[in-house]
Formats: sequence, C-alpha cells, structure tokens
Amino acid sequence: MIELTKDLSEDANVSDACQATGVSRSTYYYHQRKQVKQEDKASSKSSRPWALSTEERQEVLDVLHSEEFIDKAPAQVYTALLDRGKFLCSTRTMYRILHDNDEVRERRNVRRHPKYKKPELLATEPDQVWTWDITKLKTFQKFSMFYLYVIIDIFSRYVVGWMVAYKESATLAKHLIEETCAKQMVTENHLTIHADRGSSMKSKVVEQLLIDLQVTKTHSRPRVSNDNPYSESHFKTMKYCPQFPKRFGSIEEARSFCRNFVQYYNQEHYHSGINYLTPEMVHYNHSEEVVNKRNRVIQAAFERHPDRFRGRVPHAKSCPEAVWINKPDLIIPSEKLRHHAESVDKEEVVVD
Repeated sequence: MIELTKDLSEDANVSDACQATGVSRSTYYYHQRKQVKQEDKASSKSSRPWALSTEERQEVLDVLHSEEFIDKAPAQVYTALLDRGKFLCSTRTMYRILHDNDEVRERRNVRRHPKYKKPELLATEPDQVWTWDITKLKTFQKFSMFYLYVIIDIFSRYVVGWMVAYKESATLAKHLIEETCAKQMVTENHLTIHADRGSSMKSKVVEQLLIDLQVTKTHSRPRVSNDNPYSESHFKTMKYCPQFPKRFGSIEEARSFCRNFVQYYNQEHYHSGINYLTPEMVHYNHSEEVVNKRNRVIQAAFERHPDRFRGRVPHAKSCPEAVWINKPDLIIPSEKLRHHAESVDKEEVVVD
C-alpha cells in the first residue's frame, strides 16, 4: 500500500494520494525516511574500503553454519579460529552478519535435530516384519505399574511373543525377542523388527542381539505414532475390551489376563484388517481353506434361495496379499491390496 501511495503521489499531492489509499501521511513519511536511511547505510557500507566483501561475508556465514559451530556463540567461534591460526573477522562483525541475515542471537537453540527417515516396510507373508512395543498396566498402588511387552507379526496380526514384567528393561526385551525368534524358527536375513524409539528399543543390548541373529531393525520417527500402527491398534483392542480391568491387584493377575486375551486374540478374534480371519488362520496358512469353506456355504445358500441374492453371489474375501507400514512406492496389482489400504487406515488410530 505504501508503494501504491508513492506512485500516486508522483501524479498528485501527498494528501490526495494518502486519502485515496487510506494511508495516513505520518505513516507515509515514516516509510520514506526509513527508506532513505537504509539507502544511506548501504551506500556508506559500500564506500568503506575495509569492509568485508560479499564473498568474505558468505565465508563467515558458512563457518557459523557449520556443524561444529552451529550452536556456538560468535565469541567462541572467534576464539576457536584464532587457536587454529585463522582470523576471519571480529566478534562484532560476526554478530552483524548474523543480524543482517535475520538469525537469532541465542545460537544454542539453532542446532537442527537430525531428519529421521520415514520407515517403509512391506510384508507379503508371515515372519517377514514384526513390530513390538511396551504398554503400562495400572495397579492399585499409586505410581506402581506392570509392563506388557508384545511382539506382533504385521502380516497375520498374530501375537508371536509377549511378557508382563515389573519394569521396562532392555535385558528383558532382549530375552523376549531371542526366545520368540527361536520359537518361530526365524531364518537369517529374512525378518525385520520394527519399534518406536523408546530406551529399550534403542538399547545396545537389543541392537547387538539383532545383529547376531541377522535381523534387520527399523524405528519410528519421533512423535509419529502412525509409524507403529499395528502395536498401537493391538493395545487399543485389548484395553477397550469389556473384560479389561482398569487396575491389576498382582502381576500374576496381569499375566493371567494377558495370557487369556492373547489366546482369544490369536485364535478367536475375527480381525477386520485381515478380512475377518483370525490371526492364527493367516499365520499358519489356513486362511485359504477357511475362505473356500465360507464360499461353499454362501454358494449353497444361493442355490437354495437365489431370489434372496438378486442374482449376484457374494464371495468371502481372502487374506490381503501384502501389508505395510507407510506404503512403499511399489505397484502391486491386486484388488486385495486396495481393500487392505482401507483397513490399515482404520487401524492407524492411537490409544494407549
């Protein structure tokens, strides 16, 4: 609006131009004086023979932006460079260069966090990708919790391993993963285990175990719960079931409940994400037999009363051919995958 007022004032007086644009005269003259000052300042800088050149100023800025000095005060940078026998400019000049580039004075807040890669995992059969997590179980004692560790196969949703303990521990997690891999007879370089960035998940103990087992590990991005949707969905299913107690009186009670729930979940729970098959059916390759049986029942009902189906025979859906965490950029030609994309979206709801 100031520029428009300036253009109008060239053909008319300032009062008329300000009235036409709705800008007060004091505001107009303020910007005019400010512009003159900036032009004079730039002119005086360019006329000083001792001033740093554009290339030299950029060199200083590059040093201040380097990984070594990104969070250091100019005085610290200046001193460190002197100790190395290098002088770029004074401390005040460093501050002026930072100020001219609209950078904060408190440089300790400038350090950038590393950019975490989005995990993209694809599973087309059981025991290709597992995901694991830990959730807390409340007790009747204040500030006292039990910890439930759960490992899930994302293709079948089968709980392959679980444990209830008094504490969260990397050593306990290591034993659970080791025992589960042995029980499932996992082969080398075939399995990927995914987890969030908790202390147990990122521990050296667990990392070394996975290296020894030749199992690939991946992690969620910080504060992105949908990078681990299968574990979160499982915990939601457990904690929202009517039988789930709000608090547990003992660790034996917690283990008993979890044992019964895992058995129900694996063997009886018709999971929407795998087209209402149970995790056990899919994990142990019984799903095709079950789907064929369902279709025979439907066909028999159709033959008895075709008029009730309006001439169209429905079909029981098979297990999805592939599942994923953050769908990779792959083209998988299957109607089942398109259906599964909808079911995964439903699962990516976090309640813990």
